[in-house]
Amino acid sequence: MTRDDLPLDRQLRQEILLARERVYRFGRATPLEQIKLPGAGPEIWVKREDLSAVKSYKWRGACNRMATLSASETARGVVTASAGNHAQGVALAARTLRIRARIYMPRSTPKVKQDAVLHHGGEFVEIHLTGDSYDEAVSAARADEAASRAIYIHAYDDLKVMAGQGTLADEVVLSGAGPFDAAYLQIGGGGLAAGVSSWLKTYWPDIEIVGVEGEGQASMKAALEAGTTIALDSVDLFCDGTAVRKVGELPFEICKHTLARIETVSNSEVSQAIRVLWEGLRCISEPSGAMGLAGVLKNRESLIGKRVLIVLCGSNIDFLQLGLIAQSVTTKTSRTLRVRIPERAGTMLELLDSCFGGGDIADFQYGKSDEQEAWPAFTIRAEDPAVLDDLPAKLQAHGYASEDLTGALDIAFRAIPLRGDLLKFPAFLRLDFYERPGALHAFLGQRIRGNASLCYFNYRNSGERIGRALLGLDFPSPYERDALLMTIPRQGDGYRLCEVVDEATRKRLIGI
Repeated sequence: MTRDDLPLDRQLRQEILLARERVYRFGRATPLEQIKLPGAGPEIWVKREDLSAVKSYKWRGACNRMATLSASETARGVVTASAGNHAQGVALAARTLRIRARIYMPRSTPKVKQDAVLHHGGEFVEIHLTGDSYDEAVSAARADEAASRAIYIHAYDDLKVMAGQGTLADEVVLSGAGPFDAAYLQIGGGGLAAGVSSWLKTYWPDIEIVGVEGEGQASMKAALEAGTTIALDSVDLFCDGTAVRKVGELPFEICKHTLARIETVSNSEVSQAIRVLWEGLRCISEPSGAMGLAGVLKNRESLIGKRVLIVLCGSNIDFLQLGLIAQSVTTKTSRTLRVRIPERAGTMLELLDSCFGGGDIADFQYGKSDEQEAWPAFTIRAEDPAVLDDLPAKLQAHGYASEDLTGALDIAFRAIPLRGDLLKFPAFLRLDFYERPGALHAFLGQRIRGNASLCYFNYRNSGERIGRALLGLDFPSPYERDALLMTIPRQGDGYRLCEVVDEATRKRLIGI
């Protein structure tokens, strides 16, 4: 019986053994580290694939596959499609083996991943940006394959690629840190989950393997429920490294036997896992890299006392995405409420005095839009969930009607209404508040006196030591406005006045 005649799972295990002899020509084994969570929880071990040469595990499969090419295949060159990480593995192998490679990537591929491909591949790679999705990049790469007879290096639906990924599990077994009760493995096309789960099950048959997918990209879950691989109509791109509409046929055949179940996680839960990795290991994971930990955190209580393995599979993240991730994290510890108060001087301060103790204002949006009543929107952050749960009742007890706008579209996009026709003599100030409890209250209490009324406020906590705000005040006469602007100190208790908004900007703000 030849190796090709063996059942698929046995073929994969044999290929993982052979991959041991190939992959370490291209890179080194990565560490296995423990991350400790505060309070009760599982013992979590993290396979640090983000510390590999290409900052992801993908080098293993790509290099293993390309190391098996014959001389005639090498002469034809290779072609592939990738959202970024697989491309870097192909580029690394292309340069080491001196093979020409054409790499098709979606036009939306982060610049950091494009630059990394060129860095690793040098003169041996060409990048072709095409389409708006991984599937469109695949179609272009396959057309190139048919026209040029180049060898297509699949990102996951290939036995030798899956075997290469399996070598990271081999390193886990050889580390001596096992056995583990469970492993939470992220799934895109399924190559990682197939290779790793097969090898872990070989040595620890009782280990529970949980596949983790994003809620908007659960193609393996759909395949397991249908009994065959099926294409999703669309995929969420937040976790771009796992944004695959249809899992591979070969990974599916392995995973349907090795996976105990599928856990789906939200983008917010993934963002929270990225934060935990930063706080625990001082590493920054790409969204797909943190999905395994997100699955563990979601099941934290049921895993107390157990030993759990996760794979931090990559850290190739666009720097600009970090702001979105940080913003997303706050949704689990915050609540946004729109509160009705009378439209008169001093009522905003009364509201702050009476109802927001125990929490911090992380976001404050308000624009005057009515003569009689105001509806400022506050995002309140608190470590104790009970503080957030009690807010509506606390507001009601003090006579304030409120509406929960947590996650609302207009809040997320900061669509702050302001009717310029209701203002008399407004002034707008750009302020920095020191991020400590009471700084905003101190400013409103000490500086907004007399007949001045708040007509606009735009503030969001950015994680800095200071918070930046644009504040609008309306006055019954130009004399009172000018008097405040001439006498207000540039720096005071809890604040720093950066600038008084110029006339042209003020007119744009009030629509004149």
